[in-house]
Amino acid sequence: MKHVMGVINLVNEPDDLEELTYFRCPASVPFGGRYRLIDFTLSNMVNSGIDNVAVFTQHKYRSLMDHLGSGKEWDLDRKRGGLFVLPSVLDEPTGISRGDLYQFYSHRDYFYRGKEELVIISRSHMVCNLDLRDVIRHHEDTQADITVIYKQTDEDIQGKFRRLAVKDNGQVTLMEDHTGRLRTNNISMEMYVMSKALLLDMVESCLAQGYDHLVRDGIMKNIDKLSVYGYKFEGHVGIVNSIQGYYKHSMQLLNPVIWRELFFQKNLIYTKVKDEPPAKYLESAAAKNALIANGCTIEGKVENSILFRGVKIRKGAYVKNSIILQNCEIEENVIIENAILDKDVFISRGRVLTGDNKAPFIAAKTKVI
Repeated sequence: MKHVMGVINLVNEPDDLEELTYFRCPASVPFGGRYRLIDFTLSNMVNSGIDNVAVFTQHKYRSLMDHLGSGKEWDLDRKRGGLFVLPSVLDEPTGISRGDLYQFYSHRDYFYRGKEELVIISRSHMVCNLDLRDVIRHHEDTQADITVIYKQTDEDIQGKFRRLAVKDNGQVTLMEDHTGRLRTNNISMEMYVMSKALLLDMVESCLAQGYDHLVRDGIMKNIDKLSVYGYKFEGHVGIVNSIQGYYKHSMQLLNPVIWRELFFQKNLIYTKVKDEPPAKYLESAAAKNALIANGCTIEGKVENSILFRGVKIRKGAYVKNSIILQNCEIEENVIIENAILDKDVFISRGRVLTGDNKAPFIAAKTKVI
């Protein structure tokens, strides 16, 4: 896979994550007890032998920079290739950052410098464990201009996505946003493989015509002129770009089958390492069907919930069907059900917070209730 470079495209990424993205971009939203959403895409690329990865950021990326660092955890701190975080370039007269093709054009020297011939362009909000080597093999065998990875599913998807019309031979004939009229269960995973030469040609020709979105203007409008093929992925996929999707796919991790498929494959999901002691359970503690990260102190009762690092649940507190992010403190006799608490939230004694499983209660970062 030395002939493939990876691009994680965060420009104009769909974001309906409300309070969770007040202070961070969707890529750095915490997920699954100790990970961030971008960890899945980045780990898939690294596990497939891609060692030249660029992250095109847009806004609120301080948290992302802190998480990625030099790329050491993904073995991307290297002399040749490695991890490149490329910040958004503003359109000077208006001060507005434009579409992703404009950002690719502004950083085109990154593409010219790389010796790789193929590019994989992906979003960060797809939770999956995927071997991209099979995708590249499929792309080369079909001699496609563009290969798009898709998932066939009948489940109700909470969030924004694109549907594909795919022929029996795998050719993609139509792509539509979720608001369109296309009735099909083929859902795009927003991962595209194409040659670097085609990408750079698309960047220049679209911008010359006044268009600046890769998928909408470069691929969807030219789908009849290009040879676009689909690669069908059979594993578990979570589309996490809305609060309902975040809650649903987080709760699915409590299913051992899904947990094993994501995290106990030959290819692991890597994240920033933090050395903390194991979770501490006191005499009054009770935990049932929960993911509890290291550094937690449990005195109360936890059921069907996900607790991130350093969470403190005091005596008499009851947490059910909830996601509690890093370093939250739940004081005595608090009841929390169907809730998402962002980092460093403090819930004072005796409070009762309940939401609905379709509309969970959300507390923004550092909130005191």
